Amino acid sequence: MKPKTNLVVKTNQLNQALQTLSLAEVRIIQLAIVDARETATGLSTDKPLRIDATRYAEVFGTTRQNGYKRMKEAEETLFNRRFTYLDDNGKPIKSRWLQQVQYHDGEGAIDLVFTLAVVEGISRINGLEQFFTSYLLEQTTQFDSVYSVRLYELLTQWRAAKKTPCFQLEVFRNQMGLGINEYKRMNDFKKRVLDLATDEINEKSDLKVKYENVKQGRTIIGFKFTVHENPKAKTDKADKLRDVDTADMFTIEGLNDKQLGRIVRNPAFMAEYNHLVTPTSPAGQSQQGWEFEMINRLKKDASQFKKRPIRDYLEY
Repeated sequence: MKPKTNLVVKTNQLNQALQTLSLAEVRIIQLAIVDARETATGLSTDKPLRIDATRYAEVFGTTRQNGYKRMKEAEETLFNRRFTYLDDNGKPIKSRWLQQVQYHDGEGAIDLVFTLAVVEGISRINGLEQFFTSYLLEQTTQFDSVYSVRLYELLTQWRAAKKTPCFQLEVFRNQMGLGINEYKRMNDFKKRVLDLATDEINEKSDLKVKYENVKQGRTIIGFKFTVHENPKAKTDKADKLRDVDTADMFTIEGLNDKQLGRIVRNPAFMAEYNHLVTPTSPAGQSQQGWEFEMINRLKKDASQFKKRPIRDYLEY
């Protein structure tokens, strides 16, 4: 039996929708597409699709309880979201993502029914790659920023061409989900959105991307990207096959981001290294902030975490 492939396929038109989804909302959409394919049922406007908290937790490296919480929070906002996409004639069409939702608290699951626009825009049909954007779900599960997911989805369409046309600034900002008043200064936009996303894509995915400014006089009016396969992704896959027992017990060699996330969420780890952050810092105020800070510290210098072997925290 062939292993399941978490393949996400979305029409380019829907993929280019001017949307403002959060990372958790994007993940619900991704799981819906993947699971509809794996069950060979597809999506419909009258048959609910169930998303299970255990499945969410497994894919995105969290606990079942936290997975269900994130799913419920994301669904509540996703239910009220609107998006705009362009039809074949280039005319904008407005739609919502969901038309119906039902909770199953005792089972840790939610049932979703998507709108007609979404159902028609998402396909489980293999082939016709020139009309679809396809990628492995695993390529985006390690992203910490929703901007990285959005940019990845835009750029993966151009991997065969290896370069993109000019992404006009205002359209591109909308595609990245930015409001009119968000990161209006170019320096802020690059630092908080564009550079953050390209760096994370280059570090954690199968793409190697680079952008250049497109100017009119001194004013930046858009960006062009080069898109290549990332050889580092192949190296990372090989690293995961290592026997981690042969590595030094205080290093993080052979551990991926999901495993590091599990380590820093361990209550014992949190108790033993809580002194490293201040209560007023982002890491001291939220679980997400803590995970982001601690994972980065482990990657930068794992030698400061020596109260017990790092891999001991994987078991809890």
